[in-house]
Amino acid sequence: MPVGTRGSVRTQTLAQLEALGAPIILANTYHLLVRPGPELFERMGGLHRWMGWSRAILTDSGGFQMYSLGDPELLTPERSIAMQRALGSDIMMVLDRCIDSTSPHTHAKAAIDQTRAWALRSKAARGDSPQALFGIVQGACYTDLRRESAAQIVDIGFDGYAIGGLAVGETKAEREDITELTAQLLPADRPRYLMGVGTPLDVLEAVHRGVDMFDCIMPTAVAQHGVAFTSHGRLDLRRGVHRLADQPLDATCTCEACARHSRSYVHHLVKCGEPLGWQLLAQHNLTFYLALVRAMRSHIIAGTFAPFYREQREALALADRDNPPGPKPKQRRGTPTTRGNFALHVTDDFTSIRHVPSGEIMHSVNDPDDEARRVYVEQSVGIAEALAGTRDLVVWDVGLGAAHNAMALIHALDEHEEHAHVALESFEIDLDALHLVLAHTKHFAHVRHAAPHVLAQRGRFARDRFIWTLHAGDFRDTFRTAPQPDVIFYDPFSAKTDAPLWTLDVFRALFGFLEQPVELFTYSASTAVRSSLLAAGFHVARGVASGPKSETTIALTRPTPALARHALLGRAWLERRARSTAPFAADIPPALHGELDLAIRSHVQFGSATPAGD
Repeated sequence: MPVGTRGSVRTQTLAQLEALGAPIILANTYHLLVRPGPELFERMGGLHRWMGWSRAILTDSGGFQMYSLGDPELLTPERSIAMQRALGSDIMMVLDRCIDSTSPHTHAKAAIDQTRAWALRSKAARGDSPQALFGIVQGACYTDLRRESAAQIVDIGFDGYAIGGLAVGETKAEREDITELTAQLLPADRPRYLMGVGTPLDVLEAVHRGVDMFDCIMPTAVAQHGVAFTSHGRLDLRRGVHRLADQPLDATCTCEACARHSRSYVHHLVKCGEPLGWQLLAQHNLTFYLALVRAMRSHIIAGTFAPFYREQREALALADRDNPPGPKPKQRRGTPTTRGNFALHVTDDFTSIRHVPSGEIMHSVNDPDDEARRVYVEQSVGIAEALAGTRDLVVWDVGLGAAHNAMALIHALDEHEEHAHVALESFEIDLDALHLVLAHTKHFAHVRHAAPHVLAQRGRFARDRFIWTLHAGDFRDTFRTAPQPDVIFYDPFSAKTDAPLWTLDVFRALFGFLEQPVELFTYSASTAVRSSLLAAGFHVARGVASGPKSETTIALTRPTPALARHALLGRAWLERRARSTAPFAADIPPALHGELDLAIRSHVQFGSATPAGD
């Protein structure tokens, strides 16, 4: 909803708004109460007739202005509803108590109690008015209070429901988590409205979490400062790089600014302070927002929203430094391309992380995001059950590294909104690789998400039904403090660089610790690693191919009917192993080779018939 606070959307005529296809605008009860007042609207026949707008109008109650402005104006639920009845808006909002989202729990509790009381009074004051009335859920960033407030407001019963009290101090990650939680608590057959939010990316993320309606002054407000939102990210037209740019703001846009003018001309207007620059950018931004919402609606109807969401989440996160009008600039000064023992390794296809002392490159051939998805997420029976909502899950991520595996899981959870409770436990001794990719998000699309940034800062990221915990230090010292896993991503750096985690002793300690059926996935398919896993007690199966590897490896504490889809190694593999020149890892002394050979050949998994094709 374009915001027309005082009965007008800044810089835009009603004809322009109609041409944009805006079906509804927002006006503010508080400001229109202060000037021109209810008597005028009663005489003029309401806001629609007075301003000449024939489409829908939603009026805010004034609760946020009481919080943010604090002017001495008495506003009660009864007076707010009386004013909205005089305005004749199509949708009225109850008066609510808005507080800072980081307020103490006691303050937030008092605010939801007052919001409930005012909601009851607002509904009573509505009387016989045919105007729709929306309730508002508060609760700051406390999940228990959001649940309590949602239950209270839904119990009262309204025509639609709003999520209030956000974008007032919380982090982006907290806002998204609270939005997702609250939207799930509201009736699916009524509109769900996120108030006062936000950027195009914020809107995309909120739709992904179940929100239907939005308002924000941002499209017109940032236009005043030379900012445009486009299909390739945010542009700052104040920057000198646009002075000679002959292309439009956005080649996919049909607004006047894009169809008639170059970036160079709009840059000139902005630098000169010409009002036309503000007007053109505001028209462009509103066009972009409304087109984005129409696109999301069509993809939801077509059942194709998930891939659209993935694509747009990356595009909308870009800034104009990522999309310069001329030659791509060199790496920005002040953003080092190395950190500790790690450096960026840039190719034409993708960017990886190189371990400087050894020269080894994480994912030197195959795309790391593709490997993470195929090897660690898509093969897992447990993860498939969690995504379907039928099983809670604990996943260990051993060797967090650049977070490709962890983010592959999180992206899968994002695409399955009804997933079960999932706890992700990441283990890492050296966090420099993670910090390096977080500093270079334009090279690493997988971390254009709130979760890894919050994890790096706080050691923990949480939202409803998902918790991600970081265990910093040597895995051998920390794994016993973590909850028992159902799935393990075993992805330390190579045996050359991270040798201590690939030993028989570690696999034996791990196998002895695990108390339930566990799936362990690793990129390695070496005979030596598989031999150590078998000698430690694991059952070992063939995993999918990845890049140059024809197979990866799956280890199971014990097969179960549910895990029967994994093809265990058979006697044919034993025969190939007998011909191997390196059947054991370097940590196993030759004196133990005979004993371990016998143990491997006697393993219970080789007592069954060899799987076909093995």
